[in-house]
Amino acid sequence: MRFVIVSFDGLRPDLVAPELTPNICRLQSLGVTLANHRTVYPSETRSAFPSLVTGTAPGRHGMVGNKYLDRSVMPPRYVDTSNAVLLRRLDVESGGRLISSPSLGEVLTTTGRSMAVLATNTPGTTRLFHHKAEDFGHVRLSGHFREACTPDDVLAQAEALVGRLTPAPPDDEPDRSGQDWVTEAFLGLVWPKYRPDLTVLSYGEPDSTSHFHGTGAETTRAIIAHCDRQFGRVLDWWEAQGRAEGVQLIAMSDHGHITGHTRVSVIDSLQEGGFRTGTAPGPDIDVVVVPGQVGALYLTEPGDERIARLVATLTGQPWCGPVFTRAKNDVEGIAPGSLGRHLVLADHMRAPDVSFAFRADDRIDPFGLVGGTFYDSGLPRNLGVHGGLHRKELAALCIVAGSAFPASGTVSTLPSGICDFAPTILHILGITGPATMSGRVLHEVLEGGPEASLSMRSQVFEAKLGSFRQVLHRTLIGETIYIDAGSAA
Repeated sequence: MRFVIVSFDGLRPDLVAPELTPNICRLQSLGVTLANHRTVYPSETRSAFPSLVTGTAPGRHGMVGNKYLDRSVMPPRYVDTSNAVLLRRLDVESGGRLISSPSLGEVLTTTGRSMAVLATNTPGTTRLFHHKAEDFGHVRLSGHFREACTPDDVLAQAEALVGRLTPAPPDDEPDRSGQDWVTEAFLGLVWPKYRPDLTVLSYGEPDSTSHFHGTGAETTRAIIAHCDRQFGRVLDWWEAQGRAEGVQLIAMSDHGHITGHTRVSVIDSLQEGGFRTGTAPGPDIDVVVVPGQVGALYLTEPGDERIARLVATLTGQPWCGPVFTRAKNDVEGIAPGSLGRHLVLADHMRAPDVSFAFRADDRIDPFGLVGGTFYDSGLPRNLGVHGGLHRKELAALCIVAGSAFPASGTVSTLPSGICDFAPTILHILGITGPATMSGRVLHEVLEGGPEASLSMRSQVFEAKLGSFRQVLHRTLIGETIYIDAGSAA
């Protein structure tokens, strides 16, 4: 039995429809749709995809954001995880501990199995799917970036078959060529010649186009349709050949998008509050503000009083959503008004001293989609953003099909999440997963149904400071935690 996971970066499940994504809808008729599926917090690509392959949340695997401050060295260094070369160097320097939990590529190798990656995401994201591929001789191909590809001879074969890698298009241009390249490389070379036990085929769209055109814009819908057509080629192959050969096909996304409606500056607001801020460590900086839609603040001197003062400044801002600090007890963070970051499964040594989501709401955007938020970037309003705790940021696509998932054309409404893929795949293969995995086996969609009745309960956590109030909603199935949403007012 083998697996092919096809990912659509940033695809909102509510954009899947027959007129826009007929092939994804075709897979729904052939498999099981997990309609209550969600990602991790922060709802960023390079936190979510490590959760896919490790079966656990950022608090265990350590990719705490697309960017973070590494304070394990002196002086502290700013890490942008889109840089594949930097990630390789950090893994080597740390003795293989870039990711704190074993990944699927590593686990499969111990049983003599193989994993392949073909992706059009950033080079760093492509590496994070299988960051040790070169150590095991496994295939990892990027649609654009040579520094993310391994082995060299497989890249040469792919270029001879499909054509040479081309540079990624400008940020504001949809990437069609990359999606075409990785699809052809999988169908024409990687599957017929190497037959990996697990393949991740990751389309980096519609995420990029959503960021620069808007989640429901015509340009974004056009690239969604293009990716769906490429997926249709994979689905045609699966129906004609792959399914008969025991391939289980999974379609997914890593997060959703909402729309930025009001631009703010975190740095300016904190400076007005008396903090010396910057985007990198320096002698005159007491708070490092990691750029991006996820609020990540690192203090030069992270004492409890300074953290409390920082949180008090944040919660006085109209743009501030849920706020997290290290735990004071089972619920509260050490700063009044904050929740413990363990509640969002983000308690890692690399975690910021203060993390927050921008305040979001359920307004209807110009494209008719639910979800708006404050945002911090130089881009215009009404473009797609993600990273926070709005339910539409956390919502993700998941469809499973194949002999292991027999109930074709059905829908499961039980909560599921991106951390559940790895333990479920290993269970089907008869492999015991590492103890670090916090996701669960999705017994309810497997052949034979649930092994036992599933207990489900809801949790609500609150924190207040003055007129600021935040609420976090979670669902538990057994011991597995799913984050439903977080809000503040």
